[in-house]
Amino acid sequence: MTTIEAVVLGIVQGLTEFIPVSSSAHLRIVPALLGWDDPGAAFTAVLQLGSLVAVIGYFLKDLLEMVRASLAAVTDRGKPPAPAARHLLYIIVGTIPVAVLGTLLKHKIENDFRALAIIAAAQIVFGLALGIVDKKSRKTRTFDDLILRDAIIIGCAQALALVPGASRSGVTLIAALALGFERGAAARFSFLLSVPAVAGAGLKELHVVLHARDVSGSTLAIGLAVTVVVSYASIAWLLKFLRTRTMIPFAVYRVALGALIFALLAAGRL
Repeated sequence: MTTIEAVVLGIVQGLTEFIPVSSSAHLRIVPALLGWDDPGAAFTAVLQLGSLVAVIGYFLKDLLEMVRASLAAVTDRGKPPAPAARHLLYIIVGTIPVAVLGTLLKHKIENDFRALAIIAAAQIVFGLALGIVDKKSRKTRTFDDLILRDAIIIGCAQALALVPGASRSGVTLIAALALGFERGAAARFSFLLSVPAVAGAGLKELHVVLHARDVSGSTLAIGLAVTVVVSYASIAWLLKFLRTRTMIPFAVYRVALGALIFALLAAGRL
């Protein structure tokens, strides 16, 4: 892999990890369109560590408060747990489904699921779902209204993101909106829920990429650095965007991209 490829893929990862259009799909599609080799599921997972750094940096205050509140809940059981402590529990519980299925379906994720036809179908199906749910959702619940049942449902939805094209942020946003959460609250929990899932997948595959002959340590470092910067900007932009805008532009983009991929496959261009 060249430095240029690492920079381009870092930009793609940063732009698409939190925007609900599927980073794993774009990391498969963009190289195919440019005539590059598939970077592979392992490289995709490691590149997501850059997005992990960005989301931790952006929500550092919230994450530290969750840790402090959880420690206080353990050391002083005479008081009810603070909301921040419950939020940390919800993130942990919500991560279990994707962790279990990610382990069980590892071979399919790295091979069968990366077929462009599957990616295109997932883009269209979940794009339509995003548009419909966003339009029908009540959007009256705030982040503080989150309960354990919500975390379990959204966590199960997150497991669908093991299929490239589904989009981790996309499916969690769909689930949260369906549960009646405001767009901003849905996005916030989606981003926070990504922390353990992305960390686990990325660290698990890091040794594979570091020992790969076609990816040098410096090239990987450049790709990760670009991903951090672009991911941070994407988080800030999306949260601001969702204050006044709908998910419809993303839904339209997903359907159009899926249709384009199917057309290119039919024409033998991919």
